[in-house]
Amino acid sequence: MATTPKPVGHSGVRVDVVERPSPSLGSGWIVVLAVVVIGALSLWQFIDGAARSELGDNTLPQVLLSALGLLVAGVVASMVTIVSPGDTKVVQFFGKYVGTLRKTGLRAVPPLSSRRTVSVKVRNFETNELKVNDADGNPVNIAAIVVWQVADTAKAVFAVEKFEKFIATQSESALRHVASVHPYDNAKPGQESLRGSTEQVAVELAQEVAARVGVAGLEVVEVRISSLAYAQEIAHAMLQRQQASAVIAAREQIVEGAVTMVESALARLEEDDVVELDEERKAAMVSNLLVVLCGSAQATPVVNTGTLYA
Repeated sequence: MATTPKPVGHSGVRVDVVERPSPSLGSGWIVVLAVVVIGALSLWQFIDGAARSELGDNTLPQVLLSALGLLVAGVVASMVTIVSPGDTKVVQFFGKYVGTLRKTGLRAVPPLSSRRTVSVKVRNFETNELKVNDADGNPVNIAAIVVWQVADTAKAVFAVEKFEKFIATQSESALRHVASVHPYDNAKPGQESLRGSTEQVAVELAQEVAARVGVAGLEVVEVRISSLAYAQEIAHAMLQRQQASAVIAAREQIVEGAVTMVESALARLEEDDVVELDEERKAAMVSNLLVVLCGSAQATPVVNTGTLYA
């Protein structure tokens, strides 16, 4: 059974990190208060030691204690971090992934840890306009808008190099593939076309993009085709074909309506016994009515004063 390959690093070790909550030490305000208290006590010790040293007292232990207190205050201060709404903090301790902090506000994390801000807001971008051959081999220009967000911050940071560039590249690749398996127009029965089945194609495109970027912990919210047209080199020829198809469809509808009107006219004439027509006169009337109803130019009536028969 085929399995989806996992991302690997340059050493061949699989990058299989999944997001987990970061150990939080509570509100950051408590840590800020502790830093202020420790810093104030250390500063007081230093000032007091300096004053006593002028009197000749041995204040070296007191000065060392104050320096140690300031060092402790600095270490404790490194625990404070700010998490804004819509953002997260990916916490690492000397290169090891500790967890992701999603609670907003002033928070406390393990000391001496590094934090990377990762936005989980919904974002969108428009792909470049690509020239792709559709299922019939016709070159078309197509672009799409991708709406996405980060679902797993650990995979987004550690599984790929730059997840923003990764999703942009994979989206264009998926767009090329989906556009190449569908015709632009004139699809066969049961087949979806790019122009006629926009909703279905958009759903298929969203599913393919989601499958490609899932390894990076990204979630696709929606994908919509924003631009779709024949390439410039065949646009004129395809426009003529579309115009011809429209003319044929219009003519078919006109002929169908004309035949219905002729049938109705003949039936009314016979029903009301207005005039008695033999088969030859009926054929002549049908011919005249069809010419009048189906002709593209305005008909010019001709008064017949003779007879159809020799």
